[in-house]
Amino acid sequence: MTAINAPRDKYNAVWIIFFILGLGTLLPWNFFMTATMYFTSRLKDAPTDLSSNQTANGTLEGDTRNVLESKFNNVMTLCAMVPLLIFTCLNSFLHQRIPQKLRISGSLTVILIVFLLTAVFVKVDMDPLPFFTITMIKIICINSFGAILQSSLFGLAGMLPASYTTPIMSGQGLAGTFAAFSMICALASGSALQDSAFGYFITACVAILLAIMSYIALPKMEFFQYHMESNGSRPSADEENKMDLLKKGTFSILTIWGMALSVCCIFTVTIGTFPAVTVEVKSTVAGGGAWGTYFIPVSCFLLFNLMDWAGRSLTAVCMWPGKDSIWLPVLVVLRVVFIPLFMLCNVQPRHYLPVLFEHDAWYIIFMIFFSFSNGYLASLCMCFGPKKVPQHEAETAGAIMAFFLSLGLALGAAVSFAFRAMI
Repeated sequence: MTAINAPRDKYNAVWIIFFILGLGTLLPWNFFMTATMYFTSRLKDAPTDLSSNQTANGTLEGDTRNVLESKFNNVMTLCAMVPLLIFTCLNSFLHQRIPQKLRISGSLTVILIVFLLTAVFVKVDMDPLPFFTITMIKIICINSFGAILQSSLFGLAGMLPASYTTPIMSGQGLAGTFAAFSMICALASGSALQDSAFGYFITACVAILLAIMSYIALPKMEFFQYHMESNGSRPSADEENKMDLLKKGTFSILTIWGMALSVCCIFTVTIGTFPAVTVEVKSTVAGGGAWGTYFIPVSCFLLFNLMDWAGRSLTAVCMWPGKDSIWLPVLVVLRVVFIPLFMLCNVQPRHYLPVLFEHDAWYIIFMIFFSFSNGYLASLCMCFGPKKVPQHEAETAGAIMAFFLSLGLALGAAVSFAFRAMI
């Protein structure tokens, strides 16, 4: 077959499958982070019935956090980002040594097992230290195999038309939106922390099962088969040795370095600011009302994820600026302005900088443009990266782009401490 008579994606089935796979990539981890209050509630020195019956509205007043509680978020970030970066890097160079089916289906299966165990542990009493240790081991497993899964999916999408990276990005955006909405529902209902957490983990298991079934159906699609055969028809494909793989990876990096650095910069700015700085902004119009309780869940988490999802999804119908346009890196660099803008909002407590944007409306406006630009520009870069190299190197380019995305997440997590300390 030639490109002229290439089969169509009937009923957009392949597009939908990649959307589901994108959703399954991040929804489990988003729910895991949403349940942070549940995890910390089980780390108290003297667990009581009160700790297990807390509502999702918060912890008890006057509780003194022990070392495990106070360090949970920092250790969680470390156990998440380091494996994510390492395994994304390994997959960028070793993806041709391990079959794609094993990487994707195997990763999904391991993540499913971890979340099933996490759901079971909700009902199992355990001392704080063993619970903390097991939780961190699960975080390492989720992010290690999640890195392989995400990198493999972007590499796979790189062998299809550019628009087929969009559903992965859009699915990941919906994952964050769904998790944020679930958190708000838990707040409104006053559900017990354990009940909310159990619901999160079971929902994550359902999403992973759906992703596994979708991936099993993918090879049966004629559209997908055509592009895989086209990509695999290059001469001497079976004669590549280790040096060939190294040269190919090096060539891909040199060719797509602009896109790779752009996506790294995007997520460094985003994670450096959100949520480390943005979550500390206090409402100035709540006046002790309900808006004070919902200000951050709605204006920070839900609004960010909604607009990020909208930006990611827009690339399905609009891809401006083009992959060779100077405007793309310019817009990426301009996002740095959001760092001082959020730092000058009503972040509390603060010691050095004045508050210039006190009203809640300023914060909401900044958040809309901040999150939308994150989703749109990141999706553009991830779509364009694999298209700047020859077709037979698209999978390698997609994997490398995923590595720089993860690098941006790690760098953002590192600089977030400095940004917060400057305020």
